[in-house]
Amino acid sequence: MTWLEMTILNNTLRDWLLAVGVMVGLALVLRLLSAFVFGRLAKLADRTANNLDDAVISALKRTSFITFLGVGYLAGRHLVALGDQVHAGITKVLVVIFLIQVGLWVVHAAREWLAHYRTRQLESDRATATAVGTISFVVQMATWSIVLLMILSNMGVNITALVTGLGIGGIAVALALQNVFSDLFASLSIVFDKPFVIGDFLIVGDHLGSVENVGLKTTRLRSLSGEQLVFANSDLLGSRVRNFGRMMERRVLFKLGVIYDTDQEKLKAIPTIVREVIEQEAERVRFDRCHFAAYGDFSLTIETVYYVLEPDYNVYMDIQQNINLAIRERFIAEGIEFAYPTQTLLLRRDPA
Repeated sequence: MTWLEMTILNNTLRDWLLAVGVMVGLALVLRLLSAFVFGRLAKLADRTANNLDDAVISALKRTSFITFLGVGYLAGRHLVALGDQVHAGITKVLVVIFLIQVGLWVVHAAREWLAHYRTRQLESDRATATAVGTISFVVQMATWSIVLLMILSNMGVNITALVTGLGIGGIAVALALQNVFSDLFASLSIVFDKPFVIGDFLIVGDHLGSVENVGLKTTRLRSLSGEQLVFANSDLLGSRVRNFGRMMERRVLFKLGVIYDTDQEKLKAIPTIVREVIEQEAERVRFDRCHFAAYGDFSLTIETVYYVLEPDYNVYMDIQQNINLAIRERFIAEGIEFAYPTQTLLLRRDPA
C-alpha cells in the first residue's frame, strides 16, 4: 500500500489531495477569471455617464478569495465522504461567509456610489450633498443588521426573542449614551432642516469658518487661518449661527469725515459726488442713500449705504476699494478736505 492509499477520516489521502486540489484550483481559476471579466466591465462602465455600474463593478472586484474557496468546496466535496454533521457544519460556515460577502458588496457599492453622488451634488445642490454622510451610515447599519439577523437565523437562534430582548436592553443603552444620541439626532436635524450645508460660511460665537463636513456626531469647519474647528452637532444647533452662505446680497455702510471749514456748496455737492462714484459700479451694486448725517467731534460726517449684488467678500472688497479711490480723486479735484483728529486749545489769561 502506497502512502496515497493511507486512510484519513474514512477517505484516502489521494481523495483528500484531489478534493483540496479541485477546491483551490477552482478558486484560483475563478479569481483570475473574475479579475479579467471585471477589468473589462470596468472599462465599459467608464464610458457611461451613470456611476451606479462603476460602484457595482468596484464592489464585485473586491470579492474575497475565501468566497472563491467556498465555491471550490461545493465542487470538490463530492470527492470525499463526509459525515452529515460535518457537512452541515461546513455548510453553515459557508452560508455565513457568503452573507458577509454580500454585505461587503452592498456596503462598498453604496459607499462608492454615494461618494460619486456627493462630489457631483457639491456643484449643484450642496444641501443634498450634506445628507450623504448620514445616508451612508443608515445604509451600512441596515445592511449589517440584516446580515447579522440572517447569520443568527442560520445558526438556529430565535430572532423574535432576540429582537424583543434588544428592545428592552436598548432603553438602558439609550440612557447610557444619551449624549451620543443627542448628537445623532442633531445630525438628522441638520440633514432634514438644512440650517447650513457644506460650503456655507458660518460664524458661531467667536469662531468662524466654512463647513467641510457634517458627521453623525460632529460638524467640522475650516477657519480662515487654516485650522479645523470641530463642533458637537447638539452644541452647534443650540448656538446662534450666522450663515453667510445664505446671503443674497451684502449691505455696506461707510462714513466719511470732512473738515468743518468745508464750503457750504461743496458740502451740499458731496452726496451727489458719492452717488456718481458708486453708480460707476452699477452692474454689481445698488445705491441706497448718502446724507450729511452728523456733526462729529472733529468732522462733518457723511453716511453712505449701498448694496453689493453678490455675497462674495472679495468682490465686496474690490468694489469698496474702487469707490474709496474714486471718492478721494473727486474730493481732491473739488478741493474738499478729509478731516483728521484735531483739538482746539483755548488759552485764557488770568487778569491777576
